[in-house]
Amino acid sequence: MTDTARTLAIRILAVASVLVVNISCTVGPDYVRPSVAVPPAYKEAKDAKAGEPRSEIPRGRWWELFDDGALNVLEAEVDVNNQTLRAAEARVRQAQAMTDAAQSRYSPMLSITGINLNLGLVASWEPDLWGRIRRTVEASTATAEATADELEAAKLSLQAQLAQNYFLLRVQDAEIRLLQDHVARYERSLQLTRNQYGVGVVSRGDVVQAEAQLMSTRAQALEAEVARAQFEHAIAVLIGKAPADFSIAPTPIEPRFPAVPLALPSELLERRPDIAAAERRMAAANAQIGVAEAAFYPSISLFAGGGFGNRDFEGGASYGWVLFDAGFRQAQSAQATAVYDETLANYRQTILAAFREVEDNLAALRILEEGAAVQAMAVRAAGESVTIANNQYRAGIVNYLAVVVVQAGALNNERAALGILGRRLVASLTLIKALGGGWEAEASKAAKK
Repeated sequence: MTDTARTLAIRILAVASVLVVNISCTVGPDYVRPSVAVPPAYKEAKDAKAGEPRSEIPRGRWWELFDDGALNVLEAEVDVNNQTLRAAEARVRQAQAMTDAAQSRYSPMLSITGINLNLGLVASWEPDLWGRIRRTVEASTATAEATADELEAAKLSLQAQLAQNYFLLRVQDAEIRLLQDHVARYERSLQLTRNQYGVGVVSRGDVVQAEAQLMSTRAQALEAEVARAQFEHAIAVLIGKAPADFSIAPTPIEPRFPAVPLALPSELLERRPDIAAAERRMAAANAQIGVAEAAFYPSISLFAGGGFGNRDFEGGASYGWVLFDAGFRQAQSAQATAVYDETLANYRQTILAAFREVEDNLAALRILEEGAAVQAMAVRAAGESVTIANNQYRAGIVNYLAVVVVQAGALNNERAALGILGRRLVASLTLIKALGGGWEAEASKAAKK
């Protein structure tokens, strides 16, 4: 087949494709984002700031709101070394490749065929009469977009996991120091009690109680160290390191609770990547309905070609139309519709879950702030009771058991205060995650313009 013949064959296919495109149509429903009932404001927040919904909002370095340099360093390593993110990024590339493959069906295909030494060049093309290829491309594109949104959701989740483990580790540092301080105090009390027992001032029972109190507190300190080690190991894995190759030195905790500017609940639909991913999955399922419906219509394939060295060429078209398939295509169409209904329900459920996360953490922050104030008063009162009990013991008014009871109560109150602190930190960062993260970074950029 000469160059002229090959060129003519391709031109025939090109002209035919133009004609077919002009008479083709696309079956199946065009995608329209379904409406969702959205509350006008959050139940657990007042004076929420209204905002314009935006389709793309950078997630940003939201953890910098907590002003912790060590946390900033660790978060930067998540993007670089976390293996879960590497897997998610690979899935994005896979989805993009599938989109490229779907789009390639728009173009003619050139192939060499032959038997023995007789070779020929064949150009073939399947016109998209009913939009099957178009709907396939729509589905692949929406799937790729959903995969990219899922990558963002995974990144945000991993960043929040790291921050949570980091803050809880710092709380464990504070608890370990607290327990160690009490251990040192109880050691002095035990020595004093032993001295008093030696001169007959107190009974053997007082010594035993002092020993039991000391050993119990040492055991609690060891348990706290176990929890700290596990948080440290979890952080190591999140930043892509083996636990044996990573450690964090104990540092006093300096808690900070950044102000959380709230927008309208409707903006949450645009800010959260998991909601965006669910919406794109729904769009892909909608396009698949069109792919299934196109199977009910006839197909056509155009071809042209000839052998090398032969000036003649052949061209034509082949047709196909399934007249009976025992309900196979109908079942495929029903399946595609059911898949769309499933993605629609998942989309709406994802939105409801997002609203719940925001409300949960707004309530937690508000109530825990009040709880922290009440617990602080309990800590002060418990400290005063320890002072009173020690004075009474030295004066011989009460036995050592009374001292042990109030000291144990004071320690429990101090540990409870640290527990509330940890829960407040977790609620603060979880609220940021629930809102999509990073909005303050965007606001600061706008302020500089």
